[in-house]
Amino acid sequence: MNPVRELFHAWERRLAFRDDPERRVLPFGWGLQHLPEFRGWNRPAVADHHPRARSAVHEHAERALELSQDYFEAPTVDDFSLAGSRLSFPSPAVTGVPENDSAFAEYFPLPANGAAHRGPAVVVLPQWNAKEGAQDGLCRLINRFGVAALKLALPYHEERRPPEMLRADLTLSPNVGRTLQSCRQAVLDARAALSWLERAGHGPLGIVGTSLGSAIAFITFAHDDRIAAGVFNHISPFFADVVWRGISTRHVREGLEGGVDLEELRRLWLPLSPFSYYRHVKARSRPSLLIHGRFDLSFPPDLSRELLADFQRLSIEHETFELPCGHYTTAKFPFNWMDGLRIARFLGKHLRQK
Repeated sequence: MNPVRELFHAWERRLAFRDDPERRVLPFGWGLQHLPEFRGWNRPAVADHHPRARSAVHEHAERALELSQDYFEAPTVDDFSLAGSRLSFPSPAVTGVPENDSAFAEYFPLPANGAAHRGPAVVVLPQWNAKEGAQDGLCRLINRFGVAALKLALPYHEERRPPEMLRADLTLSPNVGRTLQSCRQAVLDARAALSWLERAGHGPLGIVGTSLGSAIAFITFAHDDRIAAGVFNHISPFFADVVWRGISTRHVREGLEGGVDLEELRRLWLPLSPFSYYRHVKARSRPSLLIHGRFDLSFPPDLSRELLADFQRLSIEHETFELPCGHYTTAKFPFNWMDGLRIARFLGKHLRQK
């Protein structure tokens, strides 16, 4: 028995379970109606309970993997509006939820120096159910290392959340198709945010993602050549395995069970899994920082080690950092400072020297 591990696991559970009254177990669904049509895949006109729905979602996932560059290609967004530090724009993906289809971000620029070129910048993608103000401290710390930051609200978060929802339950849920839709939307929103930074005169560009934001950042990193460096804060090769095994998503698993098992869910959510895009990352050969927690109960350490081993085996350029804490405790002192400083130093090193 490791007393340090037991101490952190108990701490992690206390932090994870404190918002249990807000957690709702939503019903399982294939979510066929939420899936976007794209080249090579047209949505069949059947109801979600129809036997054809299951195979159609599988076909969608397989085609998305085969044509991932098309699947995650962001339509051009021209209608950006910056009011003070708040950037807003219509999401490149339409979900039919009015609040969610308007994207926004908080801009943390460097002090103006009068130059047309504003220097390096990163898009920051927070964790699932991040509250307003989450990761503002990280953005300001990144500023101290000479890099501007643009913190993007994920789909169904903050003002993008419908008023009847207590949490961002529609971002990640037992509805298989809706989860695919919302995470794809997050990638398209991130690519639109990169476009705004580019138009504003920033460069080189980077990306930082934490927890769910880490998976979104990885997909974006794999598909967008404009990104010169990426930071992935909490890592796993498979999206489904984290949902199935992590304590943060135990209520999502409860909704999934009976409708699908882990093996099938892993195949359905492969378009959201870093594992699917190793070759994309290797081909583009850019620095990345992979961070994991030694006592993480939300992103189990064996999954993190598997991704690290994959990067090592495939000789993909990367740096690693193991936090001596868990998932929720990453936000607690002194671990938040250890995490933030490692991220900011990495970005300053790899973006300012270009």
